[in-house]
Amino acid sequence: MKPKIAVIGLGYVGLPLARLFATKYPVIGFDINIQRVKELQSGTDVTLEVDDIELKNVLQTSPKMEKGLFCSNNQSNLADCNYYIITVPTPVDSTNRPILTPLFKASETVGKVLKKGDIVVYESTVYPGATEEECVPVLEQVSGLSFNTDFYVGYSPERINPGDKEHTVEKILKVTSGSTLEIGHKVDELYASVIVAGTHLAPTIRVAEAAKVIENSQRDINIAFVNELAKIFNLLNIDTHHVLEAASTKWNFLPFKPGLVGGHCIGVDPYYLAQKAQAHGYHPEIILAGRRMNDGMGKYVATEVVKLMVQKDIKVKDSKILVLGITFKENCPDVRNTKAVDVINNLKSYGTNITIYDPWADEKEVKIEYGLDTTKEPPLEKFDAVILTVAHQQFLKLDLKSFLADSSLIYDVKGILKESVDARL
Repeated sequence: MKPKIAVIGLGYVGLPLARLFATKYPVIGFDINIQRVKELQSGTDVTLEVDDIELKNVLQTSPKMEKGLFCSNNQSNLADCNYYIITVPTPVDSTNRPILTPLFKASETVGKVLKKGDIVVYESTVYPGATEEECVPVLEQVSGLSFNTDFYVGYSPERINPGDKEHTVEKILKVTSGSTLEIGHKVDELYASVIVAGTHLAPTIRVAEAAKVIENSQRDINIAFVNELAKIFNLLNIDTHHVLEAASTKWNFLPFKPGLVGGHCIGVDPYYLAQKAQAHGYHPEIILAGRRMNDGMGKYVATEVVKLMVQKDIKVKDSKILVLGITFKENCPDVRNTKAVDVINNLKSYGTNITIYDPWADEKEVKIEYGLDTTKEPPLEKFDAVILTVAHQQFLKLDLKSFLADSSLIYDVKGILKESVDARL
């Protein structure tokens, strides 16, 4: 039987995957956000992950098709599918505890249309064991079918890098797995048919889950180490970036840089592994220490800026500060779990007036998510301080001096500015 694929969740992960599969198979893209579905069916992706021309090339006007993509929020359109790929987000709450609600809801949606022989593949980042321990029972309960008898499950962790137009989904090697050996091979064959970079079939779902969660935990810990170095070298009046450049001349030195660590992956995934470890009686010292270091960098940057302002006799209270960038990373509109907000909120606690300029961020989304006003256009006024928090390509072309008052400063969080700055992280 030819695969007919349903992709549940059409965000930064789901849409690129659905578009890719649609070049070869019939694909139903399902999302509960009606506005998102309407935009996609019109050929527009506001996340900018899929080029509008590429999207329009695969779009179909009916769910009955030989190949292509039909986007819908109508659950009935899922009934004819035999592969269901779940790509919903897995965030954490205010206390950094994993939120599995989107996974449960997506599993319920699939469970209502699940049939004998169907395969459900999860791509969302979870802790080892979550797919079989948390998601499968929902599928069984809602569908009335038996796991590994009537239906099967796979896990293939997403490796999407938002804003990266070089490492697109088909060019990133894909880890696959299945609930049985036979299903593992079926899942692997499906992905291998469109992923030109190749696939790696993991022996079990738990291995694939663990591999995903440690990928970002490893990066998180390495960045935390460099952030700690930046704090130490700042006290010693040594430029951290000069140190890293010198150290990078050794062939096996890892080129991590200090900065704000947010987003939906590196800033979140370590908490999933940490919670699972704690549930088994082990307190993960290094993982949580790295998280504490990186979660505290927004406050650190704000404090350093205030110190510099005091040293330059700039009145802090009622001062005007320009923040360049609020997305979680450069050249992408994603504002989920952005740590630039930590810098802004800490500066606001000193009574400063903040202007946020970001040509990528959606103003309405930032307002709803964080209660902050932003602008997509460069401001015309002068400021007491300018802080570059995100390395958008547009910022490299700016004349930052045009934003500065007579006595003012520039703080470069990303360490990318070539012109003279007062400090950088």
